[in-house]
Amino acid sequence: MSRIYRLLVLVWALAFLGISGACEFEKIAYGGGGEPKKPLDASELNQRMGRGINLGNALEAPNEGDWGVVLQESYFDSIASAGFQTVRIPVRWSAHSGPGPAFQIDRTFLARVDWAVRQGLQRNLAVIVNMHHYQEIFSNPDAEEAKFLALWKQIAEHYKDKPPTLAFEILNEPHDQLTPVRWNALLRKALAVIRQSNPTRNVLIGPGNWNNLGYLPQLDLPVDDRHIIVTFHYYSPFHFTHQGAGWVQGSSAWLGTRWTGTQQQVLAIEQDFDKVLVWAKQHQRPINLGEFGAYSKAPYGDRVLWTRTVAREAEKRGFSWCYWEFCSGFGIYDPVNHSWRLELLRALIPTGG
Repeated sequence: MSRIYRLLVLVWALAFLGISGACEFEKIAYGGGGEPKKPLDASELNQRMGRGINLGNALEAPNEGDWGVVLQESYFDSIASAGFQTVRIPVRWSAHSGPGPAFQIDRTFLARVDWAVRQGLQRNLAVIVNMHHYQEIFSNPDAEEAKFLALWKQIAEHYKDKPPTLAFEILNEPHDQLTPVRWNALLRKALAVIRQSNPTRNVLIGPGNWNNLGYLPQLDLPVDDRHIIVTFHYYSPFHFTHQGAGWVQGSSAWLGTRWTGTQQQVLAIEQDFDKVLVWAKQHQRPINLGEFGAYSKAPYGDRVLWTRTVAREAEKRGFSWCYWEFCSGFGIYDPVNHSWRLELLRALIPTGG
């Protein structure tokens, strides 16, 4: 046996047995579930994303734990075993970077995001990493543009060798002074930065005014870039989904608002989603419902019914979706008792598919 041949055998044995560099081998070559690292077009990935969940109130807090959620490895096990296909990881990158002009991302924080990405990919979950709660860019987009683009340059280059089941989402819920017109200009600049290192990475982009479906007609995307999934958020009727939410002024007055699945209530959802579908067909873009959920102070049975209705109506139209969220105020998982709120889980993922 030649020396070179023996060396090759040893390398492959180490990879197979999980010794030494095996984890690195998997990270480079596969997407956690043995998927070859080859490009996926937007429609392929959107179908693969299917049913997902947001890991909210963790890495998009000012610091992880500030809002009561610290991600645990067991969470990813529970999510995968329950039948979810995607995790969306909201990240407040803007709070963890140094001064300009480099705006270097803190290495410790980046390692923590890496850990979360790895947990998802190793369990054969698609992973969405976004830019979340960048509050400064909403109030002063011109002043924050350089930092925003510098952050995306670093993120894109850092993850350029990850499998195609990792997707980027440029910015969560642009609003305020980041108007739809300004947003169209900024998203193109960010997309160009991402494309320098990730020419075929699928990127999620939503419309202005809080990713509101009514602003889809104002969303202007590069026609020749077909690695884009369009995302929108849905919390309608807002007085139902956000009743009693402490961060929403006046929401205590909405306590007791019901959603009982009347014909008129269901029709409102159908009509909203039909508008999205018409736009999607006109522009030939796959659709992701990136957030939907009803806050825990709404009547529990109504939450279950609304959640089931939204999920099924999205699926009927071929939308992938990510419920908001895993284990906090909207959560379907009880982190204290380490158990699912089963009715909400089954509203999202019915028994038997």
